Amino acid sequence: MTKRSMETLDMEQYLTTNGHDNNNQDAKRIKVETKVGAPSKVIHIRNIPNDVTEAEIIHLGIPFGRVSNVLVLKGKNQAFLEMEDESAAVAMVNYFTNCVAQLRDRSVYVQFSTHTKLKTDQTHSNSSASAQAALQAAQALAGSDGKETTGGVNTVLRVIVEHMVYPVTLDVIHQIFSRVGKVMKIVTFTKNNNFQALIQYPDVITAQAAKLSLDGQNIYNACCTLRIEYSKLSNLNVKYNNDKSRDYNNPNLPSGDPTMDMSSLHQTTALATQQQLGMLGSPFAAMGLAGLTGLNQFAAATAIPGTLALPGMAAGFPYQAAAAAALAAGAQQGVRLPGLTGPPGANTVLLVSNLNETVIEPDHLFMLFGVYGDVQRVKILFNKKDTALIQMSEPQQALQAIANLDKVKLFGKELRVMNSIHNAVQMPKEGQPDAGLTKDYTNSSLHRFKKPGSKNYLNIYPPSSTLHISNIAPPGEEADVRAAFKSIDIEVQAFRFFQKDRKMALVKVNSIGDAITALIKLHNYPLSENWHLRVSFSKSTIQT
Repeated sequence: MTKRSMETLDMEQYLTTNGHDNNNQDAKRIKVETKVGAPSKVIHIRNIPNDVTEAEIIHLGIPFGRVSNVLVLKGKNQAFLEMEDESAAVAMVNYFTNCVAQLRDRSVYVQFSTHTKLKTDQTHSNSSASAQAALQAAQALAGSDGKETTGGVNTVLRVIVEHMVYPVTLDVIHQIFSRVGKVMKIVTFTKNNNFQALIQYPDVITAQAAKLSLDGQNIYNACCTLRIEYSKLSNLNVKYNNDKSRDYNNPNLPSGDPTMDMSSLHQTTALATQQQLGMLGSPFAAMGLAGLTGLNQFAAATAIPGTLALPGMAAGFPYQAAAAAALAAGAQQGVRLPGLTGPPGANTVLLVSNLNETVIEPDHLFMLFGVYGDVQRVKILFNKKDTALIQMSEPQQALQAIANLDKVKLFGKELRVMNSIHNAVQMPKEGQPDAGLTKDYTNSSLHRFKKPGSKNYLNIYPPSSTLHISNIAPPGEEADVRAAFKSIDIEVQAFRFFQKDRKMALVKVNSIGDAITALIKLHNYPLSENWHLRVSFSKSTIQT
């Protein structure tokens, strides 16, 4: 490596880590290498989108091994990724030589850097808080040693459904896994009395994302647990499209009994007979859920800790503690797994219908939906006041809101919450009638998730009749809190201070509907001049 090339990288890092505009004249004079170098732990990525995050760059690398450092030069549309082992960097470059990497629907180009190490000035937060958070979250999700214990990374996943209380079908599996990225093929079968599936993605990046985000999650509440590992198969040979196997790139396959030719791969799998899988033909009929459509809005559990559910069912997909902690650390820094911002329906704008138009206000929706993400704008439709558009900060927050608020009752009416076809909520033009039905909350002080690493990420729960109350004015009087509830005509059934902190308490009310109303009306309620209540849903309960 030449002295000049090291000086070039040092200057690039200086400009990036000190917050300089990479489009200024100094940055424009910096020369970034474009030639392919010899094998190195440092990888050079070109043509990245201007708004890409460190996390998205990191997730290009984690399928191949542990990522030790990252540097993003947004003004130059370039990034550097340092792998812990040179072999991982070689595997990554080799893979993307034959398969062009994509970031936000844009082709990016991966090659070896002429540098052997990213030397970042540690006094400048590596050199940003977002890079540190993204690295920590990605490494925690990938495992402490950054290596897979089930073999090499592959495009084919093997999924075992444990504790299958309710039937699971190929279509259910497809709905879940397609939320992470495009699914190419699926084969389902029964082995050792367990329902299993082989799922093929177009690239290892998406397969890795699916494994990280869905392994250990429950399809339904406390049952149908997904156990995911990489398959030894590198390709699925699907001969039939039916309820047991499907090739989504070849819709013209016949619908005969499915088999999978594995002879060339030296592996055999016993497929279940039609009778064995017959119970899966109509998975929700026996449960009275034959008309369930919420699967089309299924939210992959990948972005912000909390509880996601299939709409209309008890809360499912509870986060595991380790994933929750890792994601909490990096969520506000833009940590995303590839494919999660792209699939249809995964945008930031929600369509909320069946509102009680006689009482609903934008502030009500801001307070309620703000439990699951930072609401940017609310628009109650002028000519259809039982319907509103709500714009969240991130697609993951919109998915959280769908999972937790679809079909809950607000002011006596059952909400319907789904993704909108709109990409943004527009403010009314000058002179356009609006009657205060559209509001911008971008600069609101009541956002719960703007602070990086906020503990609020670890305390997202579905609506319940027990509320968590905090920021109670000292000396902490129960009568003050009860008086607040009385002021909005909601009866307190039970009250309990936290043992070591009288600034916090649990309050149980008559119903979930009352709890939702209380949260909307009492979050930021002034107990005194300097003390305003903070209200959220609790995972705990107290006896009346």
